[in-house]
Amino acid sequence: MPVPQLVLNQLPLLAGLPQVTLAHLAQQCSERAFAKREVVLQKGSEGGALCFLIEGRLQGVDFTVDGREVGLYFVNPGDYFGDIAVIDGETQPVYVTAVSRSRVVFVPRDLIRPILFAHAKLAEVLCTSLSQRVRQLSGQRRILGMVNPVQRVCAQLELMMVVAPDSAWVRNAPTHQELAIMINASRETVTRVFQLLQSRGVVERSGNDLRVDNTDFIRDVASGRKPADGPAAA
Repeated sequence: MPVPQLVLNQLPLLAGLPQVTLAHLAQQCSERAFAKREVVLQKGSEGGALCFLIEGRLQGVDFTVDGREVGLYFVNPGDYFGDIAVIDGETQPVYVTAVSRSRVVFVPRDLIRPILFAHAKLAEVLCTSLSQRVRQLSGQRRILGMVNPVQRVCAQLELMMVVAPDSAWVRNAPTHQELAIMINASRETVTRVFQLLQSRGVVERSGNDLRVDNTDFIRDVASGRKPADGPAAA
């Protein structure tokens, strides 16, 4: 079933395309709903489409050699994914699963790939996004090499937080379980670390977000400058 053109107009990556191009894409796209924990993209599958999240939340995951799940990145509404396989023609490198009930639009690879490379602005956005993901995954590898779970949690929060002049936030903060699989720890361990951080006034939940009240503590513990079990005060 075709996707309403209005849906594509609201996607940041595609919003700058001519309306006639979007109208053509809309006729060829498909949309599907996914239940929580359902697999959206299988690792090793053919990269047949560029995917856009319309509603819900997804997570890119993989597994260690001993079968433990490792979270790699999140996909939020408006984001695209599956781009690596679309670009290089190889198979999907990781699993993408639904963190909550989600709606996804699929744009066929053979249709979208020429458009992406014919528009310099789109190609620039793709390259920038891939560069950011490489940096993020490099940071993720560094975190997995840390022994202390408090340091791992702080390093992950530092990687995710957005700092403004008067505040710092982790928007759409992951649950303890989601964070646990990102840093290769148990949910119980992450919960204990958050109890420690909250008791010392370092972080505070605010709806779906996490407010970081002591960014220096997060950075110092993440870098190893401050002992992981040290006080929050400088």
